[in-house]
Amino acid sequence: MKKPPSYEQHASIKMWAEDDRPREKLLLKGKASLSDAELLAILIGSGYRNKSALDLAKDLLANHQQDWHLLAKSTVHELTQIKGFGPAKAILIIAAMEIGKRREASMIPAKTKVRNSKMIYDHLKKHYDGLAHEEFYVVYLNFANEIIDTIQLSKGGMTSTVVDGKILFHHAIACQATGFIISHNHPSGNRFASEADKKLTYNLRDFAKLVDMQLLDHLIFTDNGYFSFADEGLL
Repeated sequence: MKKPPSYEQHASIKMWAEDDRPREKLLLKGKASLSDAELLAILIGSGYRNKSALDLAKDLLANHQQDWHLLAKSTVHELTQIKGFGPAKAILIIAAMEIGKRREASMIPAKTKVRNSKMIYDHLKKHYDGLAHEEFYVVYLNFANEIIDTIQLSKGGMTSTVVDGKILFHHAIACQATGFIISHNHPSGNRFASEADKKLTYNLRDFAKLVDMQLLDHLIFTDNGYFSFADEGLL
C-alpha cells in the first residue's frame, strides 16, 4: 500500500494537509486562527533547502525573542544574516512592519481633544515603535486642547537628539497653537527622565510662558511604557 506523504517538520508546505497550510488556513478559518509564525510564513512565501517557509518564520521569530517590536527594528542587512533570508524576503517583512505602523498612525485623527497623557501616548506610539535611535516629536494644540498638528522635530543617535527651540516655536506660531506637548524616546529602555531631559523641559516651559503658550507635558517613550512629566507633577 502506498504510504501517505510525510508531515515531518521540514516537509514542504505543499505536502501538508490543506487546512494546515497558512494560506489555506486563513481562507478556511480566518486570519485570527493563524499563529505569528504562520502569518510570517505567508510573507516569506517559500522555504530554503530542507526548511519550509514556516520553519524560516519560526527561525526569524526565535532570532528576535518572539518580539514584534524587536523584529520591527531590524534592517535589511540584519535580516539577510539569517540563513534562508535574501533581500527580497527581508524587504517584504520590513514593508509589512511599516504598514502596521502606518495603520496605527491613522487611528487618532487631528482635532482629537486631549484629556490625559495616555491619549498622547496612543497618538504618538506608532512613531516610536521599532526605533533603535532617538527621535523628538511635538504635538500642537489649540485653546480647546484639540490636536492641530504633529511634527517630527529631530532625530539623532542611540543616546540623544538635538532639539532646536526656534523651529519648535516657529511652527507653533505658524499653526496658531496655544499649547504643545513634547516627546522623545529612550531606545535604552530607561523610562525615567534624565537631568538633560529635565533641563530641556524647563527651558521650553519657561520660554513658552513668555510668548503666551503652555507646555502641557513631556512624554518619554520606551518599548515598555512611558514617563509623563505632567503625571509625575514635574510641570
